Amino acid sequence: MKIYNIISSAIAVVIAICMSSCNDGKTYAELLESEDHYVNNFLADNIVFNDIPADTVFVCGKDAPYYRLDEEGELYMQVIDPGTPGNRVKNDDLIYFRYTRYNLAFYKDGEFQYGGGNEDDMSLRNTSFRYNNYSLESSLQWGSGIQRPLAFLPVDCQVNIVVKSQYGFTSEMAEVVPYLFKIRYYRPQI
Repeated sequence: MKIYNIISSAIAVVIAICMSSCNDGKTYAELLESEDHYVNNFLADNIVFNDIPADTVFVCGKDAPYYRLDEEGELYMQVIDPGTPGNRVKNDDLIYFRYTRYNLAFYKDGEFQYGGGNEDDMSLRNTSFRYNNYSLESSLQWGSGIQRPLAFLPVDCQVNIVVKSQYGFTSEMAEVVPYLFKIRYYRPQI
């Protein structure tokens, strides 16, 4: 997992530098500064814990705190529903998810104007990944950020997760835009 993060970070930096002229003349450093600002603006309206509980028993619900998931502060998770105890994921398990994501640049006065995704529209295709299997494009395309909650919670959990660009959709890394994802995970029905 760590090698993937290093490789994806290096790729993101190279792409972002090459594409920075397309971002209203902002340098990559300025884009990162803006990204930090958007994340901090959102988190300022929430309770944030810098550590994950040692027993991984999280406070849950709509008013639950956001937990920092990594040392760099790239991922923050709020647990809405902790899922069923014992329903843990294994490497390469096929996991489906439904989500709505909100661009943190458009967060204002405690609200988002709109979000996109497949959470509320069952006519949209299912989204899935193979847990921790980044050799598959079907998993890699979503980035590593959306998989991280499953390291701590059962498969049928529901979370909100702040994902900075380097852990987000690989096709969008160069845009350096952070998102809030509202995600529900589930296993394939047999």
